Amino acid sequence: MQKQLHFICGLPRAGSTLLANIMAQNPQIHTTPTSGCHDVLFGIKNNWNKLIEHQASKELSDSSNLRNVLHAALHAYHGTDRPIVIDKGRGWTSMLEMLEFITGEEAKVLVPVRDITHILASLEKVHRKSIATNQHQGSYEDGQTTQGRAQQHLRNTAVLGLAYDRLKDAMQRGYENRLGLIEFEDLTHNPAETMAKVYEFLGVEPFDHDFENVEQYTHEDDSVHGGLDLHTIRQKVKPVRDDSVSILGPDLVKQYAGTEFWRAQPNQQPN
Repeated sequence: MQKQLHFICGLPRAGSTLLANIMAQNPQIHTTPTSGCHDVLFGIKNNWNKLIEHQASKELSDSSNLRNVLHAALHAYHGTDRPIVIDKGRGWTSMLEMLEFITGEEAKVLVPVRDITHILASLEKVHRKSIATNQHQGSYEDGQTTQGRAQQHLRNTAVLGLAYDRLKDAMQRGYENRLGLIEFEDLTHNPAETMAKVYEFLGVEPFDHDFENVEQYTHEDDSVHGGLDLHTIRQKVKPVRDDSVSILGPDLVKQYAGTEFWRAQPNQQPN
């Protein structure tokens, strides 16, 4: 039996891992660590017509055959007996057309989001915990200051900047109704109400979650991220104190405040 597939593709440090582990409490749902599924599918699609055998045979290269192969790969990628799979991948918002070509139906992507200043403060705290021992990443000059590191994070070659641009582009391409935006503050302050909305968006029967005892279901080897502890969750779902001013300083907070374009009254774009 084929599995029901949905996806998570949010901003970094916005609760994607927390959401995945909450949902995994439901015995019907398998959630993944950060997945390479979309890159596997993209690799197949991108090399399909480069094969000399496919150039020589219309039967092999036909788009319906490509769809069959991609469809099989998508469903075979997840080894679980649970009937519902939530794949957490960083690139799904940029590959919605491919995804819908494969499945033949509208995608449903959960998108955790958070104040940009809060994300930058979280990334800065991770940096400061590791600065004494970990190898420096990115521009040496920009990496010397909090402001420079913030600017690095928001470039389209960095995890935050790329995720931000992908989400904005997906909404501008007209896929807003495929995206279930989940504000980090809502998830941590009102988890039961937020999860009810998640299940409604997915069209999945609700589940009574235990927000006092969320076990770590997904596991990632953070040594590939320079040894930074990026994917360990707290056992209890609770509000996170906003310390962005004390971490970034008031000028940086003012500079990036209001850059959350997905909200009703966006002010500006990070630069």
